[in-house]
Amino acid sequence: MKKILVLNGPNLNMLGKREPHIYGSRTLADINADIEKYAATLGAECDFFQSNHEGALVDIIQTVDEKYDGCVLNAGAYTHYSIAIRDAISSVNTPFIEVHISEPKNREEFRHVSVITDVCRCVISGHGEQSYHMAIKELCDE
Repeated sequence: MKKILVLNGPNLNMLGKREPHIYGSRTLADINADIEKYAATLGAECDFFQSNHEGALVDIIQTVDEKYDGCVLNAGAYTHYSIAIRDAISSVNTPFIEVHISEPKNREEFRHVSVITDVCRCVISGHGEQSYHMAIKELCDE
């Protein structure tokens, strides 16, 4: 059974309230419950972690090699400027998939650059919460 960590960065705890016209009306708990069910159909198990704090995300990334076969990461705003998260990902052997609910390239210009893309296996964005499911499938298919 594959063990996958789903990491969410800043403000994703506000899903359901924050800009529902962009992110939808479902909460992170709703999305995580669906991810867990979907992963089970693929024979995988997921753990979930969300933090608004960069250091907390770095700390958990540094432990993934000991516990997980893969990670799905929606780094939120940290996608665009966190060299610390980028360096943490590049220091582990576990594959990461970068996900986004919206399509950053169709939004404000400052969202067009990701500093983590080149240390992730791939990027899945613009498919709403299905972006997470697609990433889980990608990790399970390897």
